[in-house]
Amino acid sequence: MTDRHSAASCQGPYGGGTGPGDCGDPARFEVARHLRTPLRVCPVHLGPALLLAEGVLWPPGITLVR
Repeated sequence: MTDRHSAASCQGPYGGGTGPGDCGDPARFEVARHLRTPLRVCPVHLGPALLLAEGVLWPPGITLVR
């Protein structure tokens, strides 16, 4: 069964405002950002998103999404 969260695709690595990135893999993590919607990323893009995405909180707020 697929729920709403597992159907979401990766927005990584930078979470640009123009729509999802080119990845297309299922998002497994949600990264909290200041004054922006949380960024949903796959395991491959988690590191680059923490380093390069705009508004990422420090220390980072990371939630596992199933």
